[in-house]
Amino acid sequence: MPKLILMDHDGAIDDLLSQLLVLTMPDTELIGVTVTPADCYIEPALESTYKLLQLMGKEQVALGRGDYYGINAFPNEWRARPEIINALPMLINLPKSPDPYLYPSAPDLIIDKLSSATQKVTILMTGPCSNLVMALEKAPELKAKIDEIVWMAGAFRTNGNVQTFQHDGSAEWNVFWDPISSQKLVSYELPLTLIPLDVTNHVPVTKKFLSTLATQIDYKLSNLTGQLWALTLDTIPSYHYTYFMWDLLATSYLAMSEQFTTEIVKANVSTRPPNAGQTYLDSNGYELKIATDVNVGYFYEYILKQYKQ
Repeated sequence: MPKLILMDHDGAIDDLLSQLLVLTMPDTELIGVTVTPADCYIEPALESTYKLLQLMGKEQVALGRGDYYGINAFPNEWRARPEIINALPMLINLPKSPDPYLYPSAPDLIIDKLSSATQKVTILMTGPCSNLVMALEKAPELKAKIDEIVWMAGAFRTNGNVQTFQHDGSAEWNVFWDPISSQKLVSYELPLTLIPLDVTNHVPVTKKFLSTLATQIDYKLSNLTGQLWALTLDTIPSYHYTYFMWDLLATSYLAMSEQFTTEIVKANVSTRPPNAGQTYLDSNGYELKIATDVNVGYFYEYILKQYKQ
């Protein structure tokens, strides 16, 4: 029986690459995708999400629209990227996407998919956790239907990647966008595995990797993913900002968890400035699992292999 995957992402390039990766995984069934308007504008992000499902012959997968806008907005320049993605040669002429205003709300879709699942569901989150928390607040009994939550989130023994006013730089963006929901999720003590910056910092998008990927250009997914990653080389806010495979690494955990080093810790989330969104180790906190290391070479080879189709 395939592993059931419910994915919540926030429409950025790394999220869309992660959605593609899930669709290449054997023995998994993607039962729904919800989109959070965090690192994206929701309408073009829903279009990108649908187009990638079309590309993989999976347009029957249900989509949910996130309507909650968090507490700390992502920079507008980052959020605009799906507009470019939808104009790429492999996507622009695909059949028209549905009206983005007709999708069910993301929390309602999560409730529907968990309620109707005949086995426990793995939830993959590559954006903020707000949609899931809103769903579980509305239907707390559905916590019992969750097998595991894998979330690209947090920074524990390394600096965060939030650089903004009234912040000390300790937080990671997916948590910072909605620190209150993040703290709630941690407090539930569900089977939660965080893939934090501590480990994603090991997997930058390098020109060497892109060069190797380009040797596979005759394969549809290698061609498309190469174009998507090329769009990250001028990433705002500055020329020295490095793009990492944040969400790809978290997504790969579904298929190669044995290649990760993990640790059970007690932790908590700050909800106030100057460290709002900081995930920190706390002996009086809540139990969860964090990834601390990964077999980097195996990971890069895995990504190249999965996109060779």
